[in-house]
Amino acid sequence: MEWQHPGIVLETIPHGEGDCLATLLTPQGTWRGLARGGASRGRAAIWQPGNLLAARWVARLESQLGSFTGELVHPGAALAMESEQNLAVLNAACALALGALPEREPHPAVFAGLVRLLAGINLPGHALPSLAHWELLLLRELGFGLDFSAPAGANDRLAYVSPRTGRAVTLSQAGEWVDRLLPLPAFLLDESQPGPADCLVALHLTGHFFTRDVFGARHKPLPPARARLYDLLNRPRE
Repeated sequence: MEWQHPGIVLETIPHGEGDCLATLLTPQGTWRGLARGGASRGRAAIWQPGNLLAARWVARLESQLGSFTGELVHPGAALAMESEQNLAVLNAACALALGALPEREPHPAVFAGLVRLLAGINLPGHALPSLAHWELLLLRELGFGLDFSAPAGANDRLAYVSPRTGRAVTLSQAGEWVDRLLPLPAFLLDESQPGPADCLVALHLTGHFFTRDVFGARHKPLPPARARLYDLLNRPRE
């Protein structure tokens, strides 16, 4: 069996002399395989998390590990390294996809969303908002989508999300429960350009549901790379 698809490198693990075990996200889901020479001096730069490849996977049987070959299409890893924050975004996104998506289960929308994020990873003001929107998409694809529809009869703006149900709540509905609700930044509802504080609020919102519904249900913590990004954004600025 074999296939050829675009693939985003999510993880590589050294294996033997110069090879690596790689996990790629493709439109047909996450796939693992042996990339021969993938850890060698001449090929290691290609097999970096965040890179978009033209990938080929080959195995005698579908159930086998299989082997990868790949050619670089977009150097997301190299572009992200220009900024500590952008690199943290890239690592967080790859870790979430790796940990949350079932292997070999197609999620073309998740793949396309991550491609969009990585395509502009080094553009000012792109990485953090794109990550927040992609995380909402990932939650929806996994069956834990948040409901940002306006309640019937509501005449004021949506401002919060219930941490229990994932449904949006208006300012007037919040009332005495406001301290127990999760703030909903406006840029998740419209096309406005958020600031760093807005993005931090958005990642706290999505992080709550990833922690509880996606990873908590499997008795696993939020991926360390995602937690490190939140810590980085919370770091006091000098």
